[in-house]
Amino acid sequence: MQKAKKYEWQDTNLALFGSQTEKDVKKEAAETEPAWKGCGQKVGLQIWRIVKFKVEHWNKEDYGDFFDGDSYIILNTFKEEDSEELNYDVHFWIGKHSTQDEYGTAAYKTVELDTYLDDKPVQHREVMNKESDLFKTYFKRLTYMNGGADSGFRHVKPEEYPPRLLHCHMEGKGRKACLKINEERKVSKKCLRSDDVYFLDGGTKMFMWCGSSSKHDERFKAAQEFQSMTAKRPRAVKESLDEDEISPDHPFWDFFTDDDDDDDSGDDVDADEDADDSKTFESVLFRLSNSSGVLDFTEVSKGNNICRSDLDSNDVFILDTGMDCFVWAGKDADKEEKNNGIPYATEYLKKTLHRNAPISSLKEGSKCKKFTELIGR
Repeated sequence: MQKAKKYEWQDTNLALFGSQTEKDVKKEAAETEPAWKGCGQKVGLQIWRIVKFKVEHWNKEDYGDFFDGDSYIILNTFKEEDSEELNYDVHFWIGKHSTQDEYGTAAYKTVELDTYLDDKPVQHREVMNKESDLFKTYFKRLTYMNGGADSGFRHVKPEEYPPRLLHCHMEGKGRKACLKINEERKVSKKCLRSDDVYFLDGGTKMFMWCGSSSKHDERFKAAQEFQSMTAKRPRAVKESLDEDEISPDHPFWDFFTDDDDDDDSGDDVDADEDADDSKTFESVLFRLSNSSGVLDFTEVSKGNNICRSDLDSNDVFILDTGMDCFVWAGKDADKEEKNNGIPYATEYLKKTLHRNAPISSLKEGSKCKKFTELIGR
């Protein structure tokens, strides 16, 4: 089932995330949500998907797989070294074609989960293809699949599969390296690029195609994932192919179309992608304060001048690094300031060239390693 081609969640009531409306979710109500029962009691990852306004557990075997037409909630429970205290990061993830109802529910339920866990979690907004480094550390690979909760793709018999072309590419280096796998909208030869690796899933036939200039690490990681993927379908025919060696009449090509009429290969390209300044942006710190009687959003410092002493427990601060955006609420900030941190950060990012940057919301004293590294102790 094809969902909305474009999402404009920045222009919807998602900007109210963190407002009084969501904050009024009482813990008694949170405790009536069956999905939260027993969560956050031990170290590990838990994932839920939003299906028709309800929170449903996502199968552990599918962790790392996300439908681009859905929204998800991810809870990571962890302990610091030499401590038995449980800490939390909770993320809501927005698929590129997720509907307003779905990501609005995910945002609302994220606040509810935060309430259930006594307001201890650091909350994060994640947008497909723009995930934070922290989010990517949870998975060895991220797979984006077309469709959503209503597609029922996993219930189709292998011999009835519509062919799928999956594009593999590495992001990050070292421990931050993550294999991303995107399902192409069309199984077209024009999608194949020599510098990447692709999987062709034909149901009963599965292929890994390696571009002639693809990197060794990319091939290695993709091969590991291909082996894991094909192990789940032992009766399927599997084959690894090299761009320079495959013949024009190989059965691999039978799955492709050269019909590029109504080509939608650009559907997954963000209109702002070419103008993205996230890697060159100079960090800036803003203060959100109503000390004058009205909410004022003012710049405090930029670049290397940003330091811990800029923060004040009486106010809320928004730190934009281009790659990430942090909303820090001082312990003595009042309700109006705290409730408007996320809306102001969302509205501010809409006017930048990195509007989909991850947003993390934390309270003074919360455990957030990256923010601490950026702002100092």
